[in-house]
Amino acid sequence: MVKRLFDLVLASFGLLVLSPLLLAIGLLIKFDSPGPALFRQERIGRHGRPFRIHKFRTMRHHPSAIGGAELTVGADPRITRVGAWLRRTKLDELPQLLDVLTGAMSLVGPRPEVRRYVVLYPDALRAKVLSVRPGITDMASLEYRDEGARLARAADPEREYVEVVMPAKLQAAARYVDEMSIATDLRVLGATLRALLRPR
Repeated sequence: MVKRLFDLVLASFGLLVLSPLLLAIGLLIKFDSPGPALFRQERIGRHGRPFRIHKFRTMRHHPSAIGGAELTVGADPRITRVGAWLRRTKLDELPQLLDVLTGAMSLVGPRPEVRRYVVLYPDALRAKVLSVRPGITDMASLEYRDEGARLARAADPEREYVEVVMPAKLQAAARYVDEMSIATDLRVLGATLRALLRPR
């Protein structure tokens, strides 16, 4: 209950303060390439319930494509000019503040995955990781900020993700569930802000 109130207050404040930036980004996306400013994709949330995550669109819009790409590697040719900047700065994640308000997400928590990867989770870890609301940020997200570039260097990006990156993220998510508290969330949010202000 305290965590939910914490999320509501900060997400509402964030949307209010950042509204001019959100509007400006939306206009940039529209001017840069045809299509909607926002991108929605099904992810698996708390207790295994699916929900639609919101992000700023960073790829060319193809109405016939349902769900969008599930694994983006390196300099994907579908990424737009504005999209590349949004991905580099992580500003494409800001619309998820709306998902926090609706209760589908939390500010801090394990990042939500698509169904095809969730089914690969070990049973014990799946139950633990999905016992909490997914988050906009967590320590695993900070550790793997350059995930796309890392996967691009792998001989088999899909295998690298499933066998190396995803298990490491799951272990970090499980640790978060064990240590979850407002103090922990504040530390993660602080680390996230420092990473955003000092990009690699």
